[in-house]
Amino acid sequence: MMKKQPTLEQAMQRLDEIVKQMDDGGLPLEDALKLFEEGTGLVRLCDGKLRDARLKVETLSQGLEPKPQEVSEA
Repeated sequence: MMKKQPTLEQAMQRLDEIVKQMDDGGLPLEDALKLFEEGTGLVRLCDGKLRDARLKVETLSQGLEPKPQEVSEA
């Protein structure tokens, strides 16, 4: 069974938790590396979601921009 991907907001919240844990220090090296690995995966996930959203906005916005009216010569 595939694990459901977190939403952008969930991923950002988890990243915030990871940063706080790592900033607090005192983690064994192995735990810090696991958190770092999880964090880099979440960064990639967020980046992909943001790119997809940007592409969708750009696609939906096409054709909505007003076109300059042609000036007719009299």
